[in-house]
Amino acid sequence: MESRKSFNISAKLVAAIVVAIMIIAIAGTSFFSVDQTENAVVLRFGKYVRTVGPGLQLKLPLGIERNYNVETAVVKTLTFGYRGTDPYGTSLSGAFLTPDESMMLTGDLNIVDVEWIVQYRINDPRKYLFSIHDQETTIRDISQSVMNQLVGDLPILAIMTSERTNIEYEAQSAMQEIFDHYDSGIDIVAVKLQNIMPPEGEVQDAFEDVNKAIQDMNTLINEGKQYYNQEIPAAQGEADKIISEAEGYAAERINMAKGDTARFSAMLEEYEKDKETTSQRLYIETMEEVLDNGNGNITLIDKNLDNYLPLQMLGGSV
Repeated sequence: MESRKSFNISAKLVAAIVVAIMIIAIAGTSFFSVDQTENAVVLRFGKYVRTVGPGLQLKLPLGIERNYNVETAVVKTLTFGYRGTDPYGTSLSGAFLTPDESMMLTGDLNIVDVEWIVQYRINDPRKYLFSIHDQETTIRDISQSVMNQLVGDLPILAIMTSERTNIEYEAQSAMQEIFDHYDSGIDIVAVKLQNIMPPEGEVQDAFEDVNKAIQDMNTLINEGKQYYNQEIPAAQGEADKIISEAEGYAAERINMAKGDTARFSAMLEEYEKDKETTSQRLYIETMEEVLDNGNGNITLIDKNLDNYLPLQMLGGSV
């Protein structure tokens, strides 16, 4: 009797434990967390049902629904031709780095070593997860294909100098067009060329000389622009000063001419009223100006005349 009672207590305990485990399992698999930089894709028996945003989310338990968190607010970076590090020293994605992925054939049949990065962001986590397989490998393959095509259309010197910006822009546009065609849910944020080097040896030495010559040329151009910026304002200031002085002189001469004209007009009016008197007055005033020595006395031009009179004495001077 005691044995049967003990067995009944043990069965209840086991049942309670099973129920507790089921409750814990249901509760533990009914909630999931989504980070602020993520969105989560929820599948029910493997079929897409919804996409949820950041926060604590609810799903059907026991594996009926599964969530796949995808970073959508983070710009991811892939490096090509080298392994990079982020500001925290963590190695950037380069697991698929191959020794020759950066070696390319140019349009003029030269070999060039091109290193670049691709930055992208996921704008649709559902498409990202299910439209393409092995996403990072696909991105790398497309990027490498596009870059090979662009480099193969240009001579090596243009790639190393003037066409860098155009290559970056065209690579970003071409990659985005391909990803949109695949409906991949990926936005290409930027494509940036890093080091572009010719093969080691005489070719590399020659191109280093070319780059040095280009740098020297740019230095001289910048020095010329600096000298230009220093001298032109000074010359402009001097020119403005001369123009101002000339304008002032011109205004002075114009005013003097207007005054002389007004005085002549007034004199002409008086002359027309009494020609004889005005003529004599003008003659006398003119002779005074000619014979005046500056101190109010009149000096004769020829002092050797027979009938010379010391007119200065008559004027009161000693």
